[in-house]
Amino acid sequence: RRHTRFRNVTGVQTCALPICPNGAGKTTLFNLLNGIIPPNAGQIRFDARDVTGLRPNQLCRLGMARTFQVARPFPRMTVLENVVVGAIAATDDAHQTQQSAHEALHRVGLAHRALAHVDTLTNLELRLLELARALASRPKLVLLDETLAGLGGSEVEEMLRVIQQLPAFGVTVVIIEHTMHAMTRLADRFLVLDHGRLIAQGKPDEVMRVPTVIDAYLGNKWEIGRAHV
Repeated sequence: RRHTRFRNVTGVQTCALPICPNGAGKTTLFNLLNGIIPPNAGQIRFDARDVTGLRPNQLCRLGMARTFQVARPFPRMTVLENVVVGAIAATDDAHQTQQSAHEALHRVGLAHRALAHVDTLTNLELRLLELARALASRPKLVLLDETLAGLGGSEVEEMLRVIQQLPAFGVTVVIIEHTMHAMTRLADRFLVLDHGRLIAQGKPDEVMRVPTVIDAYLGNKWEIGRAHV
């Protein structure tokens, strides 16, 4: 069901992580928050404002940005031009869009690739481009949908380093991810869903010990692994 109980989704500069089994509602939650689909019950509040029913472009103007699980850059554009598209979503000022795009590229470490065409980017650079395009709108809240998907060990470390810096710029981060060991280092709040229901929330080390969370998501192997650490 398209229903959410997450009312106020910003106001704290932090990293939060929804975790749950495949099909339990993680991306649906993002689609609700981002205005892609409307809820059939409940209310969505963003920055102490009722935003239920607003479209994605309207939410972008209010300070909400999003990345997607599959990066889809505009193939005939340069890296900078792709990021400018994200900036245009938040302002009509041409000078501001250019400035915001350059700032976003610098923040994710892609400034040196600004004039490169996207078909020359590595998988990590594509992920960073997707993040830069979201940051170019200067959001208060950014929703990251499986940003680490398909990345190797050193690439995961680089992406985590970039994400960890975002709260210092006043950006609240909510991230969907399956790489649990990496997320225990990144997020300071976990939200656990099971078939669309919120079954636990709190600090990672507390949530990972909740029996219903272990049963629903982590499984016995996780518990056995913890016992041998």
